[in-house]
Amino acid sequence: MNTGENEQGLRKIIDMTRLISIVLLALHFYYYCYGAFVKWELTATISDRLLTNIRNTGLFNNFNVSKLISLGFLVISLFGARGKKDEKLNHKIAFAHISIGLAIFFCSFLVLYSKFTIETIAIIYMSLCTTGFILILTGGTLLSRVIQTKFNSKDIFNKENETFPQEERLLQNEFSINLPAKYHLKNKLRKSWINIINPFRALLVLGSPGSGKSYFVIRHVITQHISKGFAMFVYDFKYDDLSRIVYNTWLKYKHNYPVVPKFYVINFEDLSCSHRCNPLDHTTMTDITDAAEAARTILMGLNREWIKRQGDFFVESPINFLTAIIWFLRKFRDGEFCTLPHVIELMQTDYDNLFTVLRTEKEVEVLINPFITAYLNDAMEQLEGQIASAKIAMARLSSPQLYYVLSGNDFTLDINNPKEPKIICMGNNPQKIQIYGAVLSLYISRLVKIVNKKGKQKSSLIFDEFPTIYLNNMDSLIATARSNKVATTLAVQDFSQLRKDYGKEQADVIMNISGNIISGQVTGDTAKQLSERFGKIMQDRASYSINRTDTSVSHSKQLETAIPPSKISALSSGEFVGMVADDPDQKIELKTFHSSIINDHAALKAEQEAYKEIPVVRKLDNSIIQRNYLQIKQEVQDLVQAEIERVLGEPGLQHLVIKK
Repeated sequence: MNTGENEQGLRKIIDMTRLISIVLLALHFYYYCYGAFVKWELTATISDRLLTNIRNTGLFNNFNVSKLISLGFLVISLFGARGKKDEKLNHKIAFAHISIGLAIFFCSFLVLYSKFTIETIAIIYMSLCTTGFILILTGGTLLSRVIQTKFNSKDIFNKENETFPQEERLLQNEFSINLPAKYHLKNKLRKSWINIINPFRALLVLGSPGSGKSYFVIRHVITQHISKGFAMFVYDFKYDDLSRIVYNTWLKYKHNYPVVPKFYVINFEDLSCSHRCNPLDHTTMTDITDAAEAARTILMGLNREWIKRQGDFFVESPINFLTAIIWFLRKFRDGEFCTLPHVIELMQTDYDNLFTVLRTEKEVEVLINPFITAYLNDAMEQLEGQIASAKIAMARLSSPQLYYVLSGNDFTLDINNPKEPKIICMGNNPQKIQIYGAVLSLYISRLVKIVNKKGKQKSSLIFDEFPTIYLNNMDSLIATARSNKVATTLAVQDFSQLRKDYGKEQADVIMNISGNIISGQVTGDTAKQLSERFGKIMQDRASYSINRTDTSVSHSKQLETAIPPSKISALSSGEFVGMVADDPDQKIELKTFHSSIINDHAALKAEQEAYKEIPVVRKLDNSIIQRNYLQIKQEVQDLVQAEIERVLGEPGLQHLVIKK
């Protein structure tokens, strides 16, 4: 092949075969149009003698024999034709030429029956036959130029090539979340299951507004976990969208629990439908680190920009100051006044009395010494920078409604207590995120620390619009809660939103350590990061090279992205991509999925219309709320006054008095 000898030999054979075809056709014309050739004086004795010998072979026994043989040699010559490939050509054009050529070639004999002169008939007949012959030759040549393998013009977005097998088995256990789905494999629609068999490895639900996070995923997490006997906490960003689902599912399945859990709601908008709970309950605060964590959570929730500045002097100082006040109230009379409203009111006390009172508790003295030193040395600018930011932020929480909810004890936050399991819903208001979000962050921070212990009942923590609250060390919860049977579900609109509110480092950790991911339509860096996480699949590839002399077609298989970022950016509502984690006992080979979750819309609508409203907890009027508000203020004043009198009345304590 390298010398070209075989190619030259093939060309000689093709040329000879085609020449034989032409010669046979010329003999056909000479024999059947002999009269015209005579008149044109184009005959000769030697040619006539040669024609007679050829006739004796039987070539002209039938009118069409010579034409068929000529056509046969032409077809043989076309088998070796190698024309220049053209991607615009197709089989239809080639077969059109061949069909028309055959029709003219074989129907031309009808001219012989016309009444024209013999010369005219001969000219027309030979012209038609020649035209048909040329059309057949042209069509055959065009066939050799058609590219046999075409790109699939119907799959311009490469959808079929980017499909892959997905898990079609239903894998269940006592903890699993199972979502029915359907997916495309090549050109077939198949049914599948999204099996989250280990929710304790955390479930991260991503998706822009309207992608279907709550309707297609979160509601099923709620209903399936309650039906399987989970204690539950739900952060309902747009109260009461999820809370109504939780309440009615609890009514339906509460008989499945060994000990029937109680249902509680925290709602700052309608206090008659809200229970009361003290997140700083003294029974759950065992040491000063609990106070420090509570102080950090509440201040970070009120000042979200501080999250990225942790460690700065003017960030850590207010946290230490608030820690001292919380721990003082925890130690004072065994935590009788250890509530957030009392903390807020005590912070507003003038410095002389406040520092004097705080110094009576030895455990907080080390925390307040820098503030006392600054105060006594008249470093008021520094002191105000340290304390005022905390006082101003906390003052925003001073409202009768918040005080009422935060100062009660209808329930404790140990939701997974086997003897007293609970289902708690906490509602936020999108219009008051800054205030309510900070208080709810405190609730959640305390709840997470209480829940994440060994020997408790299985529980599920569901956070809708997770970035709207601040939960310190969320990554630690995900990392350690698995062994304590705490399932965590985080709903986030976009990774950039999580990064903005939590900082890049913590956001990256949360994103990377979540074992289960379900994502609706997202764009930008989130789509790119997810695409990389889902990996690559083997895809068919075809490449065409067309030049002046030759055309080459090559087929190959290449590892390409299973779900490109562009596809994630264009997902429809209800269409999700993701990856699930498995267990040693239940292996899942096909972890990645790209499917549409199947919801029975009619059944869900009927179920929702039959939902009962969340019941009223107690009847309230404004006077009760105001009375509670004023009572807290008075209790703090009495506390300060009593402590000042005690210090002044005992000689051994008078050195603690701060006067300026």
